[in-house]
Amino acid sequence: MSLTLNVLNSKKENVGSVQLAENVFNAKGSQALVHEVVTAYLANERRGTHATKTRGEVSGGGLKPWKQKGTGRARSGSTRSPLWRGGGVTFGPQPRSYVQAVPPAKRRAALRTVLSGFVREGKLSVVDKFDVSEPKTKLAVALIKGLGVSSKSVVVVDALSAVTLRAVKNIPNLRLFRARDLTSYEALLGDDLIVTQKALEELTERLGDKTSTEVAS
Repeated sequence: MSLTLNVLNSKKENVGSVQLAENVFNAKGSQALVHEVVTAYLANERRGTHATKTRGEVSGGGLKPWKQKGTGRARSGSTRSPLWRGGGVTFGPQPRSYVQAVPPAKRRAALRTVLSGFVREGKLSVVDKFDVSEPKTKLAVALIKGLGVSSKSVVVVDALSAVTLRAVKNIPNLRLFRARDLTSYEALLGDDLIVTQKALEELTERLGDKTSTEVAS
């Protein structure tokens, strides 16, 4: 597999080439590891504030509904019993933490596996820059169309521009992330992955050996 990609401008013209780091973009990772890391990410996003009231927390029910004997009915001590409508909930959910600790080495390995998958499928594009001059959605749409990629794409940049953020926020399936913040889950949100040159350098430095990335104009 060739690890040399063309660097494109906004008109999909070649303006150079980049040699991808073998240990980052040609990793032989495990899909099970990616699944583990993504599952942990989604679990850590859960707030865990769900709660139901037990019979001791539901208001009312202090008065015994009827006397213990002589009515012919089953004895009952409170209308807030879980057996009654409006009563407490038995074994209902309570606030808890869903946090799953994942070692940083595993997170990096999973992200290398995801990035390598994009390279093997030919869905990773390197661009010289990704920005627009004005905060207009039509400019961002034109930029995506000019690159010839799907509108359901993940764009990785070195720094987030307020102007570019405003321009892309109304494009439903386009997501913009910084290289330092990119996770396996976020990378998998798109059909195509667009990475700027500077972001590629940051990813290589973060996940592997920066010296293995060389850019030729």
